[in-house]
Amino acid sequence: MPSSFYVPILLGGMILTGSSNSLWSKWQDMQCVENCSDANPANHVLYEQPVWQTLQMFLGEMLCFLPVIYTWLRARQRAAPVFLPEEDLHDPAKSCEELRGWKILLLWLPAACDLTGTTLMNVGLLYTPVSIYQMTRGALVLFVGTLSVIFLHRRLWLYQWVSLLTVMAGVSLVGYSGSLIKDVVQPTLRLLGADQSEPEVTKVLVGVFFVLFAQVFTATQFVVEEKIMARYSVAPLVAVGYEGLFGTLSIILCMPILAMPSIASSSPFFDLPRGWYQFVNTPSVFWSAIAIAISISLFNYFGLSVTRHVSATARSLTDTCRTLSIWLISIGLGWEKLLFPISLLQVIGFSFLVYGTFLFNGLVNPPSFLHSPLVLEGTVGGEAEEGEALLAAQHLDDTAALPVDLGQGGYDVLPKDVRVHAQGISSSED
Repeated sequence: MPSSFYVPILLGGMILTGSSNSLWSKWQDMQCVENCSDANPANHVLYEQPVWQTLQMFLGEMLCFLPVIYTWLRARQRAAPVFLPEEDLHDPAKSCEELRGWKILLLWLPAACDLTGTTLMNVGLLYTPVSIYQMTRGALVLFVGTLSVIFLHRRLWLYQWVSLLTVMAGVSLVGYSGSLIKDVVQPTLRLLGADQSEPEVTKVLVGVFFVLFAQVFTATQFVVEEKIMARYSVAPLVAVGYEGLFGTLSIILCMPILAMPSIASSSPFFDLPRGWYQFVNTPSVFWSAIAIAISISLFNYFGLSVTRHVSATARSLTDTCRTLSIWLISIGLGWEKLLFPISLLQVIGFSFLVYGTFLFNGLVNPPSFLHSPLVLEGTVGGEAEEGEALLAAQHLDDTAALPVDLGQGGYDVLPKDVRVHAQGISSSED
């Protein structure tokens, strides 16, 4: 357990870097890159390049290789083996085959899902206030829970299904509140040449739809990752770095296709040559991209450190603070307006999201009428299962996917050597 001084640094670093990811991305969307000297703001062209923004994220994930390389170099100097992470190597229950050689290419599958989901979310961010964007991503647990039942054959208790419905209600309220707030999204944003006179309500709803649709791919990414990690072992930072590498290579391989005039002219979102010109010739965009990449890598490091040295529960609570900080900062910067009672709907919807997610993951006690007939000791708030809840021990990108987001902290799935009794749990060795 780290010192009492180290823990606040980890928690504060996670909140700071996690908040800056979304805030920097939104600020980047608001930068003028063409016709900036025109007196008419309607003729200004803003930075609308979700593919380039996705590439920023993958480059940030690749930076996670740096501490791994540093540890490897130190180990070579000391002529000692590398242990990343230590708990995985000393756990006798884990006898997974090490992920190496050509099998590392398996991580290309979740990287492809990450690429698709993140690009869609970057498009949605163009249309929605950053706070609504962040809150809508809380619907991830809904899709992860559903796909886990279908493909991983997980069993969910009644209270967990109720929690998923609660999350759905929260997302609906957040989206509805966003559709009622006027003048919070920049009027110059457009999708596939959409008419500039398009009502603001339609833009926000389109953005919410993109963010929600992206969660399907993100949830698929986590299900695929869990399938891989159930069979192979790999250090968390190494997995994040490889997914960043494969995602970067995927975008580079797609560049010749996206640069074709027939595709580039269909939408500014996929005009990569134009996006590159805007990127290198606009200092604010260039330096913000570097800040985003560094922030993403640090967020992964802080997130994994919080989970390892504190708990997954503390991490999920920290993520809630991150969403709140994004909302408050965006209001303070004037990007959003606090309108009553419309903003009250947003607060209520966010509360539903938080409660539903915490209930699903067993961080709060379910209502008495939803209790399972079996008494499962240590399920709510227990530390015993938190270590095993760390899928890929997590793939943490700028989508802020936390254990609570992955829907893995509260499954009532018992280990193979555990038997369920009417009044508790006992191991098979008893």
